[in-house]
Amino acid sequence: METYSINTVEQITGIKAHTLRIWEKRYQNLIPHRTDTNIRYYDDGQLRKLLNVSTLLEHGYKISKIMALTDESINGLILDTMAQPPEQDLYTIYIKSLTAAMMEYDEVMFDKIYSSVMVRYGVYDTMTRIVYPFLRQTGILWTTENLIPAQEHFASNIIRRKLLSAIDGIALPREPRKKFLLFLPPDELHELGLMFTDFVVRNAGKESIYLGANVPYDSLKTTILQTSPNSIVTFITAGTDIAPHITQLSAVAHGNPNLQILFCCGSHHKVPLHPENIIILNDPVRIFDYLEI
Repeated sequence: METYSINTVEQITGIKAHTLRIWEKRYQNLIPHRTDTNIRYYDDGQLRKLLNVSTLLEHGYKISKIMALTDESINGLILDTMAQPPEQDLYTIYIKSLTAAMMEYDEVMFDKIYSSVMVRYGVYDTMTRIVYPFLRQTGILWTTENLIPAQEHFASNIIRRKLLSAIDGIALPREPRKKFLLFLPPDELHELGLMFTDFVVRNAGKESIYLGANVPYDSLKTTILQTSPNSIVTFITAGTDIAPHITQLSAVAHGNPNLQILFCCGSHHKVPLHPENIIILNDPVRIFDYLEI
């Protein structure tokens, strides 16, 4: 069982610690555990319930009404709420609900929520407005050591299957005018951003050469010579030192001055000097401002 401090619960759910303490006194089913030194902590089930409570509160339900419901009824109410025409911004609600389903390995609930989002917003807005913020939320859980790799892999693989299905439904371009080479560098395995870029490129009728994860730089250089792409796109999330990658890509950039290289990394990465045709981005959505598709 994973455990969560009251401050972590506040950060993840958006419910103030002061409010949690009031609810603790008022509702028997929201009482946290206590350590031997009397410090509050919450378990997986309690955090999921509070995520669901937060979701319904943001949609106008009263806490007293929510607390009178069973967990099954709360899940059903969340799905019913999401099926209604939006009267307010539902992005946060979807993100919290996906987080709750992920933490419980509830594939049925995760799939229902994701499918509902897809029907409402389509692939592009689902990824940029829901999935990317959801992954940032997952990052919060990682930094507080409250998420195990299996939970993140569980959610990522569901999203991966959805993206693959969307990509497979796009017809190949007949006369592509632009060619994009997509890859992840050695030891980088998080493909969702790259896969979404692949979808956007193909959906625009352009040619995508998708190499996938963990590509050696020697193979990349050979592929560039063989395919002559207009742009290269890559992502990195692993590690803290991107200097070795910039060194490798700088060699590519110097040898191909007309080649645009889009390199997406975290804001925590320290970026060394690099050629002008390497563009460093901290927000994956900004990639599409540069692709000109």
